[in-house]
Amino acid sequence: MPLVNNLDISIGQTCERNCGKQSESCSCHPTCVSLDTCCSDYKEYCVEILPYSGSIFGGTDFVILDASFNQRSQIVCRFNDDVNTVGRVDEHGRGHCISPLLYETGWVPFQISSDNGTNFNRNGAWLSVHTGKLDSRFKATLVNSFRWQMYGTPYTNVGGTLKLTWNSSLFGEERVNIELWGYRETGEPYSEHWRAQWRYLYSLARDQLNNGTFTFLPKPAENGFSSWELGCVRVSSGAQPDGAWNVLAVWSEDHALAWHLDEQFRKDSAAWALDKCVAWDQLEEQLPYFLNETVDCPCTLAQARADTGRFHTDYGCDIEKGSVCAYHPGSVHCVRAIQASPKYGAGQQCCYDKTGTQVLTSDSIGGSTPDRAHDWGSPPYRKPPRVPAESHWVYDVLTFYYCCLWSQNCHYYFKHRPSSDCRTYQAPRSGVVFGDPHFITFDAVAYSFNGKGEYSLVSSEEKQLTIQCRTGPITLRNGTVVKATKLSAIAMREASSDVIEVRLGSGEGHMEVLKNQKALSFSEQSWMDLEGVFVFSPISQNVTVMFPSGAGVEVRFREGTMTTTVLLPGEFRASTLGLLGNMNDDGADDLVTGDGHLISNQSNPEELFEFGGSWAISNESSLFTYDSKYLLDTYLHAPRHDPTFLPAFTVPDDESDPLASQASEICSGKGSWFCRYDILVGRSPKMGNATRVSFLSHMSLMEDLAPVVSCGWLSPPENGTKEGTRYLQGATVRLSCDDGFDMEGSEERKCQEDGRWSGEDTTCVAASNITGIVVGSVIGGFALIVILTTVILQARKHKRKAARNDQVEATMAF
Repeated sequence: MPLVNNLDISIGQTCERNCGKQSESCSCHPTCVSLDTCCSDYKEYCVEILPYSGSIFGGTDFVILDASFNQRSQIVCRFNDDVNTVGRVDEHGRGHCISPLLYETGWVPFQISSDNGTNFNRNGAWLSVHTGKLDSRFKATLVNSFRWQMYGTPYTNVGGTLKLTWNSSLFGEERVNIELWGYRETGEPYSEHWRAQWRYLYSLARDQLNNGTFTFLPKPAENGFSSWELGCVRVSSGAQPDGAWNVLAVWSEDHALAWHLDEQFRKDSAAWALDKCVAWDQLEEQLPYFLNETVDCPCTLAQARADTGRFHTDYGCDIEKGSVCAYHPGSVHCVRAIQASPKYGAGQQCCYDKTGTQVLTSDSIGGSTPDRAHDWGSPPYRKPPRVPAESHWVYDVLTFYYCCLWSQNCHYYFKHRPSSDCRTYQAPRSGVVFGDPHFITFDAVAYSFNGKGEYSLVSSEEKQLTIQCRTGPITLRNGTVVKATKLSAIAMREASSDVIEVRLGSGEGHMEVLKNQKALSFSEQSWMDLEGVFVFSPISQNVTVMFPSGAGVEVRFREGTMTTTVLLPGEFRASTLGLLGNMNDDGADDLVTGDGHLISNQSNPEELFEFGGSWAISNESSLFTYDSKYLLDTYLHAPRHDPTFLPAFTVPDDESDPLASQASEICSGKGSWFCRYDILVGRSPKMGNATRVSFLSHMSLMEDLAPVVSCGWLSPPENGTKEGTRYLQGATVRLSCDDGFDMEGSEERKCQEDGRWSGEDTTCVAASNITGIVVGSVIGGFALIVILTTVILQARKHKRKAARNDQVEATMAF
């Protein structure tokens, strides 16, 4: 990829309206700073700001760095070509603007005018952040948010005053206003008239002391405002009128406005909520069916956490942060599908219990739930159901309150939001590069390639995915260059997405991330929504890149090296080329050169070196950034595969080597050859140990992603119960019947290797009284026999006695 895009005609020597471009004389491209080729007014017109990010709701005051203004300047900032906010010049001559209320997340372009909107000749970008992902320092806090959202529901005994807190230093004024804003969506769903609406509702307090806290006793809203059931509390400058748009402010997170609902709700919240639940149920019956386009959930917690190309931790239920799962009781961790579904913008949430088993709504209120609107929104964002957070609240969260939290009618909710049971889930395949560098392909072929240059790691023409890697020489602290290389940069793009590059930083212990050849800062936010790609970097040593296809790239910094893991879903099968091979479950055809030649001996290091060199990229196809003389001379203006660099192909066997004993101590078991190479050739025990850790991590990842057989949810029999909620291979479920019912079928079912349950379907039938009748008849018959026998015996006895009496009488007569 060329360093810059040259213009057909000269643009002169100014960056005014020319940011990102370059003329023959100077540059307005981001790389010009490090190359020292910038036009003299580059920073004046291609501005940087601080802070660079804030809430999607707006209200953040940012300063425009380096650009010069005077006290007469009338600053206006225009976002997305259609939203203006009025700025100011401070006493130091620095320009400021306020971020506006937006309906989208990600980098939003803006222009700056210093003449009250006549000319917008400066360019910048603002990062709009989802409320749930925004750092708590920059938002107001609903103290005990549960009370705010359950206020007035008598069975929870929630009432009294509510408290709001905020960082008072965010305002340079002594007085603030406290306001309630509401959100709703109007118009026919999925029509061109469907609209998102933010609106100022009413003031909770005016001219409040800016001491960082506000307590009040809520009451039902007047003037029909209680019909607004979703919203936020805004703390804004006391110098502004009520409901002023795009002013300095700090917002709470969005929440259900239970605390201001009408008296009918307070008198009988369950009945009020049931009416809402039934109305929603009827609406859902009329809306398009979206479940068949949502991605299936992973079967286990291990799979869910490993599949980082398609799933990401849900900030509302994170095992790393104490598993506070308010909406999923019994779960310890949830993940969300990263990408919204293509047609309806729907989402998927998957939750797991402490045993790592997926929790299903058929078994528990805390189960996994699909969402009509993806919580994080989806491009183009600004219309329902794609508005980040808010569309999800309207269709998936408020409705949960109606049916499950404010009333006990969850069966309505789960009828429309049933859990995915993972029967069609297929784990991704994984390939990895680590150490000096060593490769393990998607089909588990392991080899080493120590070329110096830039190469195609993975390419898929069918999926339009390109991942490239750069390797550089290993230089010891004493300046010695060893006969081995290491990964120094990864660059990637899918279709027309932003180009993301991750490279070793100039300092020690961190990596640098670039978007379209411009460095990104993660000092304020760890997650970024970019064009056609997401990037997550919680610390400078970890970067994860996620594409719409489900491809994920994990880059980890370990002892001066980069370990790069590529995860590809099954849709990439038989469509990949490059150093990580052809993903088709056949390792025999993984090592094919760029011109289609199959390596005959996968254990021959010289042949492997030729194979790797054949995947060198061209200048025209390069995605890398060349923003230093070293990079220009070493890569852009040199052969992409350095023919003069010849690495060591074997591990030296020298018992006198001072590192030999450390190599024996550190390296053992599978993958020990890689570890020994990095110690004895790379001359670094720390790197060798990092290689060992990377290899073991990859093996562990492969175990986590191993295929799992699911037999699917097994229902308890009608008039019976079920013991066991695990439905994977080897799991056993026991069934029983209620008193008064007899079981027909199997009492115990086991999930078998073929994905079917053992035994027969189980039913519970009402107990019959035939047995009682039979037993009674037998007893009655026996009793009758006894009676008849007794009568006969008594008759015979009486007869014999009479005969004896007659005989006695006859004898006496004789």
